[in-house]
Amino acid sequence: MFFIDTLTQHERMSTQSLLLAISEAVARGETEFNIHASGQHDIGGPLWNAEGRTLHFHVTNPGQRVGCMGLDHTDIVVEGPAPADAGWLNSGARITIKGDAGDTAGHCAASGIIYIGGRAGTRTGSLMKHDPLYPEPELWILQNTGSFPCEFMGGGKMVVCGLDAPEGCSVLGERACVGMVGGTVYFRGNPGSFAEDDVAEHALDSADIAFLQEGMAAFLRAVGRSDAQERLTRWDEWRKLEPRKSGEHASHRPSMAEYRRERWVKGGIFSDVVSDDFRVNGLVARGDFRLRVPSWDNAAAAAPCEHACPAHIPTQKRYNLLREGRTEEALRLVLDYSPFPGSVCGHVCPNPCMEACTRGCRIDSPVQIGPLGLESASLTVEKPAVRTGKNVAVVGSGVAGLSAAWQLARRGHEVTVYEADSVVGGKIEQVIPRERLDHAVLQAEIARIGSMGVSFVTSCPVDREKFDALRRENDAVIVAVGGTKARMFNWPGSERIIGGIDYLKAVNRGEHPATGRNVIVIGCGNAGMDVAAGAYAEGAEHVTCVDVQKPAAFEKEIAHIESLGGELVWPFMTSRITEEGILDDTGRLIPGDMVIITIGDEPEIDFLPEGVRTFRKSWVVPDEDMSILPGVFAAGDVVKPGLLVSAIGSGARAAEAAHAFMTGGNLRPADGRPAASSRLSLEYFSRVHKEELPAPADDYYRCISCGSCRDCAMCLNSCPEKAISRVEISGRFAYVSDPARCIGCGICAGVCPCGVWNMKDNEAMPFPAGRSVA
Repeated sequence: MFFIDTLTQHERMSTQSLLLAISEAVARGETEFNIHASGQHDIGGPLWNAEGRTLHFHVTNPGQRVGCMGLDHTDIVVEGPAPADAGWLNSGARITIKGDAGDTAGHCAASGIIYIGGRAGTRTGSLMKHDPLYPEPELWILQNTGSFPCEFMGGGKMVVCGLDAPEGCSVLGERACVGMVGGTVYFRGNPGSFAEDDVAEHALDSADIAFLQEGMAAFLRAVGRSDAQERLTRWDEWRKLEPRKSGEHASHRPSMAEYRRERWVKGGIFSDVVSDDFRVNGLVARGDFRLRVPSWDNAAAAAPCEHACPAHIPTQKRYNLLREGRTEEALRLVLDYSPFPGSVCGHVCPNPCMEACTRGCRIDSPVQIGPLGLESASLTVEKPAVRTGKNVAVVGSGVAGLSAAWQLARRGHEVTVYEADSVVGGKIEQVIPRERLDHAVLQAEIARIGSMGVSFVTSCPVDREKFDALRRENDAVIVAVGGTKARMFNWPGSERIIGGIDYLKAVNRGEHPATGRNVIVIGCGNAGMDVAAGAYAEGAEHVTCVDVQKPAAFEKEIAHIESLGGELVWPFMTSRITEEGILDDTGRLIPGDMVIITIGDEPEIDFLPEGVRTFRKSWVVPDEDMSILPGVFAAGDVVKPGLLVSAIGSGARAAEAAHAFMTGGNLRPADGRPAASSRLSLEYFSRVHKEELPAPADDYYRCISCGSCRDCAMCLNSCPEKAISRVEISGRFAYVSDPARCIGCGICAGVCPCGVWNMKDNEAMPFPAGRSVA
C-alpha cells in the first residue's frame, strides 16, 4: 500500500511532486494507493503496471481532472466530491466519485466507466466518443446534470438516473445534446429543453433495458446506493435521446440566422452591446471575409548579413544570382556598393555580415561572404558613356574618400582625389600590415578606381587656401581626411611615446624603423595587434600590450600575437613612462625600452573654415545629408572612427548626397528596414561540416536568402486552394495570391524558407475583428 498525505504541517505538496511520487511508486511495482490529496490535479492517469495488474486508487479531496487520460486496469475511487474535468479523456479507467462532480465530467471520454454518486455540472459528457476498437465509454450519474450536457457527443452512453430530483426540475439542465451525432443518453424524469433539431426522444427497447439492468446494480454498489435499486429499475419511467438520422429533422429546421435570432439569445448574440447584422459566413472564408490574408513581403526586411554590413551589401541577392547561374552579374553586384571587395571584404574586414548570418547563428557555419569578395577583386568595369560635366574634389584617399570617388565617377562626374602623402590608399595602404592584406589585390582595386576616370594628386596637403580654391573650382567637395594623428594623454614621460600610426606607416614603407627589444604597446585593439605584429617583424624579442579594459581586438588577431610570444595585460591604468618602462596607478612596472600608443587617431581639420560644427575640435558633425557646408560633404573617420567597411558605407552615402546636390535630386532616406529573422523555416536546411564546404562562389545553396524570395516555388506548390501564382513584370518575378481562392490558411507563410510570406489581419473585412459573426 502506497499512502501519502499531501499536507505536512500546513505545507502543501505540489501537483508535480505528487505525480512524480506516484509514477515512481508505479515503476517500483506498487498497485495500491491511498492518497489524501489537497487539490492536486490529474491524479490517477495515465499510468499502467508493467505486468498488467490493476492499479487501485483511493482518493480524498482531489483537484481537477482526476482520472484524466486514465487507462485500462486503473480503478479510482473518490470519497466525496470531485471538481471539474473528472474523467477528462478517459481511455479505459473505472472512476467512481461518491459525491457530486464538477463541470465537464467525462469530457472527451473515449472508453472506460465513470460513476457519479451525486450531481454533475454543466457540459457533462460533452464530446464523448467511441473508437470501435475499444469498449464504448459509459457515464452514470445518480441525480441530475447542469446545462448543455452531451454537446457534440459522438459516441458512448450516458445514464442520468434523476434520483430525488426536485419535482418539475429538468434532469438534463437546459439545451442538452446540441450538435450530438452519436451515442445514447438515457434519462429518468423531465429532460427539459434539448436540441430537437439534433436529437429525438424515444422509448426504451429490449436492448436498452438489458444494458441498464446489467449496469445499474454495479453502479449503485459502487456509489453505495443499492437501496435505490427498486426505484431505478421501473423501466416505464425511462426514456432515451439519440441523434436524428440523415434526412430526419424536426418539422422546421431554422436557418442559422433564425436560430441565432429566435433561439440562441433573444435579439441575437450579445445584443445588449453590439448590433448583429445576422450575416452568416461559412467555416472556410474567402475574399473579404478571411480573418487573415497573406502578404508577399519580398525584401521588406533586410537579411541579417545586409543589415549588419555598414556598407549594406546585399549578399543574399548575390547568392540568388549565383543560384540562377548569373555568375558574372552576381560578382559585379558588390561593386555597386564597394570598390574594395577583395582587399576589405576578403582580407581585413571582421565581416560583421558573417557574424550575423542566420546560417552560422542557428545551423552550422556562416555562408562564406568574406571570401566571396575575392572573386570580384580582379573584375574590370567600363567608364560610364554619359558624362555629367560636374567636377568633384575629394580630400583624402583612404577607403572613405576612394569609396566616394568610385561612386561619383560611376555616375559620370569628373573626380579628383587629393592626398597629402606620396601614395594613395590611406590607412589600408600605409598602416595595415602586409601579412594581413595581399598588397597586389589592394593595388589592383585602386587601379580599378583610376580606370573609372578618377584622378589622383599626391603629396598635396590641403590647407585653408587650397580648400577654398577647391570649393571655387568644383561643384562639390568630399572631406575624407581620416585619422592621421595619434591620440596622446599627458602622462609624465609621454614624450617617450611613439604614435602607432606613424610606426606602422614606417613599417609599410619599408623603412625598418628602430625597434626596441622589449616593446610596450598601449591599447589592445586591432591597431595594437597590428603594431605588435609589426614590432615582431622588425626584430622585437618581446611585446607586451596593455589596456584599461578587456582587449577589444578580434580573437584571431589576439591569438596571432600570443602565438608570437606576445602578452596582453589588463586592466592596466597607465600613470607614467620612464626609461625602465611603464608604470600603472599602483606602481607596478612593466619593463620595456620602447612604448607605442594605439588608443585611436584624430583627424587634422585645421583647413576647414569657421562655422563647421565639430566634436572636440577633431571630428566634424555633418547634417543629415552628410553636408558640413553648402556643397561640402564629409565621410569616414573625419565623422566617426570605425571599421574600414564603415568608412566605405559612409563614403558611398556622402557620394549619393553630393550627386543629389549637383543634380538637384533628392537624397533617398537611409535604409530603415529591420533585419529578417522571425519567420524562417530553417528545417529545410541540413547541416554541413566545415570540411565539406564548397568554394565561396558555390556556397549559394547554403544561403537562406533571409527576407528575399529565392524563387523556390514552395508556396506555389503547397497552396491547397491553388490561390498562388508566379507572375513576371518588366523582367522581375513576383508571387501573388488570388483573394477569390485564398482561404487565409497560412500554409504559404509556414512553408516559405525565406520568411517572405506573412499573414496579416484582413483590414478589408466588412466588420471589426471583434464583431460577432456565426
